[in-house]
Amino acid sequence: MKVLVTGTAGFIGSHVAMRLLDRGDEVIGLDNLNDYYDVNLKRARLARFEKHANYTHVTADLADRDAVEMTFATHKPQRVINLAAQAGVRYAAQNPHVYVSSNVTGFLHILEGCRHHGVEHLVFASTSSVYGANTRMPFSEHQSTEHPLTLYAATKKANEMMAHSYAHLYGIPCTGLRFFTVYGPWGRPDMALFLFTKAILAGEPIKVFNHGHHKRSFTYIDDIVEGVIRTLDKVSNANPDWDGGAPDPATGNVPYRIYNIGNEQAVELLHYVEVLEQCLGRKATMELLPLQAGDVPDTEADVSELIALADYQPKVTVREGVASFVEWYRRYYEDARA
Repeated sequence: MKVLVTGTAGFIGSHVAMRLLDRGDEVIGLDNLNDYYDVNLKRARLARFEKHANYTHVTADLADRDAVEMTFATHKPQRVINLAAQAGVRYAAQNPHVYVSSNVTGFLHILEGCRHHGVEHLVFASTSSVYGANTRMPFSEHQSTEHPLTLYAATKKANEMMAHSYAHLYGIPCTGLRFFTVYGPWGRPDMALFLFTKAILAGEPIKVFNHGHHKRSFTYIDDIVEGVIRTLDKVSNANPDWDGGAPDPATGNVPYRIYNIGNEQAVELLHYVEVLEQCLGRKATMELLPLQAGDVPDTEADVSELIALADYQPKVTVREGVASFVEWYRRYYEDARA
């Protein structure tokens, strides 16, 4: 089928697009190639699509209403995976308007494109950050998410509510995926694994917040991609048992679903660093710091709903995943120096 994937120069988007192309789908990729981090890395991700005749790239910003409408009108995608967003939890404190422009206004333009061009299914990225002040573990889609701790999380919560309204008003099947700490080759330079690897290889100290004691559901990119593709193929339906007297936040009496996507085995950050040290063959000098504002001590994913929907089963261990990232990192930067 023909799929519009936004954010194809990004970490998750590039992997999802590649997986779709490899299975024979036609992909329309959209990305604005902004300079939030190294544009050369983004261009290198896009360069991997050159061998695929079924890939077409559109350089545009989701906040550009006319450009998004033109993309839908010209290419007429059957399904859409929206992975483009202004990423980064802490960057929002200095640049709040960018987040609303990209993550809220941009998402509205995607919804309008789906509405006016008969899109069969919209899958969109949300985040585990929407759980915010919740402390009951593991996080379940059926919990309330009314207390986000960052603007980034609030914009993603807004996406979920906007999608529900369009599913209700226009019957657009919408599925939101709450990603839990994704890592792996071609990752983002502002994320912990990338920052730690760069610093350790340079003999510099790494900043380890919450003294390394918080836990995360670290999820390898291949496992994330598998879940995204399986979800795309399962068009959302209304929940026949949904009750407005006791409303379930994860479903509705309209074609709308929310799923966690991550690894149910949460790992302590200090263990994550230890595995990285073993893969690099070097010890880290750690600067142990308190928890950052907006961060939560732990995230642990309950993915039983995605297992039931699509037999989603993350397979890659942290040790395997970190080793794959280190291998890619060394190769990528050796090639860049050559």
